[in-house]
Amino acid sequence: MTTSEKVVLHVDGLRMRYGSVDVLHDVTFEARTGEVLALLGPNGAGKTTTIEILEGFRTRSQGRVEVLGADPAHGDERWRARLGIVLQSWRDHGKWRVREFLAHLGTYYAAYSTPEIQRPWDPDELLDAVGLTEHADKKIRTLSGGQRRRLDVAIGLTGRPELLFLDEPTAAFDPHARHEFHDLVRAMAAAGETTILLTTHDLDEAEKLADRILVLNGGRIIADGTAAELARRIAGEDEVRWLRDGQRFVERTADSTTFARHLFARYGDDIYELEVHRASLEQTYLALVRQAESTPEVTR
Repeated sequence: MTTSEKVVLHVDGLRMRYGSVDVLHDVTFEARTGEVLALLGPNGAGKTTTIEILEGFRTRSQGRVEVLGADPAHGDERWRARLGIVLQSWRDHGKWRVREFLAHLGTYYAAYSTPEIQRPWDPDELLDAVGLTEHADKKIRTLSGGQRRRLDVAIGLTGRPELLFLDEPTAAFDPHARHEFHDLVRAMAAAGETTILLTTHDLDEAEKLADRILVLNGGRIIADGTAAELARRIAGEDEVRWLRDGQRFVERTADSTTFARHLFARYGDDIYELEVHRASLEQTYLALVRQAESTPEVTR
């Protein structure tokens, strides 16, 4: 995936306190242009609070936050036009027809076009991208749950955002719709113009889409890395199994791909039933959360 050195999100020492209770503690991370980050964590971990602070909807208690070069607590309309937000659900505008509603939303972005980014997205292109072309003339209130969720995504994409927040974006999607949406996210990221911060409880989705995964638990970032890096951190080395000359062999290695390549280079057609076992993101995530919950809290 193509990424530049431009930092789009910079969070340093983020803290959020409600009364005497800290719900975020020293949250620190960065995201660069074109990256897809997945923010994972159990309910109550602080994901929603973090996202709302980054979107400018909630004022933090402490720490430094820059989103597209600005403090979100003071972001203006021009700054907001560069963001896309897909909430878990929208329940408004039922009388509008799908295409006319997207076209109407687009009028709010037109004034913020630049030579580099022409806002808004053409409604017909957008409908095609999210699989709603055949429903363009339907009233929003008549859409099914999955169709409505696709429209939620289209609403978030209308302004061709430089930074896109996706909150459980594929909830209510059928498998085909989920696959198409994943293709759309990959295409946007591959173009190198949009950074995506994704929150999801679907660990398979996170593993497929994210360049990096952040795990938030108890208001703290407890892990930051690729799925493979986190798996190695928790599960250690990969396990490689194979059959040669009627004997079964097992080897643990930090780089199973290179090991398998060398194995075939040395023994060629004598290798049978090669298997590589890596920890899944789900196993890694659960282990990280259990580990964090069993560790005594740092005195604050």
